[in-house]
Amino acid sequence: MRVAIIGLLLTALAFAGLSQSAIAEEGQNEDGYTAREGVSEELRLWVDARAGTGEPVHWVADGGVYEFPRGKKLFGMVGFDSSRVIWPTEEGDPIIHLTRKTFAYTDPVTGEILKEYNGEPVSPISYPYQVITYRNEGGKIFGDVEQGVGEGIRHIKMEEGMGMRWIGQDTLAVTAPIFLDFPLPGGTRYEAWENYDFFLHRGDKLDEPYQMSWQRFGSLPPWAGGGKAIYHLLSWRVEDENEFPPKLLEWAKADMPMWLIPPKDMAEVRALQQGQAGEGWAK
Repeated sequence: MRVAIIGLLLTALAFAGLSQSAIAEEGQNEDGYTAREGVSEELRLWVDARAGTGEPVHWVADGGVYEFPRGKKLFGMVGFDSSRVIWPTEEGDPIIHLTRKTFAYTDPVTGEILKEYNGEPVSPISYPYQVITYRNEGGKIFGDVEQGVGEGIRHIKMEEGMGMRWIGQDTLAVTAPIFLDFPLPGGTRYEAWENYDFFLHRGDKLDEPYQMSWQRFGSLPPWAGGGKAIYHLLSWRVEDENEFPPKLLEWAKADMPMWLIPPKDMAEVRALQQGQAGEGWAK
C-alpha cells in the first residue's frame, strides 16, 4: 500500500501544474542547491497547494456558527486568508509559509457582516500574520505555527502531524487536527478543538481543485453571550482577489485591505510582532 501511495504521489505534480524544470528554478542558490528537490513528494504537493508556487494565493471561506448542543444557527461567517511561501536556499533551513487571515461574523438570515450585536461591537477575527514552518518526520508532514504580538507571541508545535490519504485516483485528502489549551490573562484558559480537511484534486477535474472543510468546537466570544458553539466553514483557493465573492471583496477592500496581501518576508513579521502596523491596517 505504501508503495502504491508513493507511486501516485510521484505523478501528483499535475495538481500544481508544474514541470520538473519549473520546480528546479525555485529555491535554488548559486551553488545549485534546490530546496524543492530536497523534500518528499508529499510535502512538495502540500506546500504548492496550500501556499502557491510564487505569486500570493487566497483561500476564501463561507460557513456558519451553531449553538451547542441545540444546533441553532447563531451567525454566518465569511473570510479569507492570503498566503505566500518562502523556499529555503540552504539545505536544512525550513520551508516558511507566510499568511494573514481574517473572518467576519454575519447575520444568519441576511448575510450582512455584523458590526454590532445586541448593542455590543463585533470585531472580525483577524491575524495580521502567521508563520507556519513545515517539516517532514517519519513520513508525516508537520506545520508549526508562530503568531501573536509582544508578550502574546505563541509557538504552537504540531505534535501528531497531518494525515494524508487518497480518495480514489484523483483526490488527496490532508487532515490537520489542532487541540488548543493555553492560559489567558486573569487565570482563565483558552480551550478549543479545530480540524482542517483539505481536498486536493487533480487540476483538470474541477474549476476549484483546492478545497477545505474546517470545524471548530470552543467558546463563543463575550459579545455573543459566551457558551459553546460549533463553527463550520467551507473554503476554496483562488489565484486573485477578483475571484472573491463580491460582498467579501467589498468588505475586504473597505475594512481589511492589509489582509489582501500576505507578509512579504520575515522582516515584516518581526515588525508586526513588535506592534508596528503596516500601511493598510484594518480600519
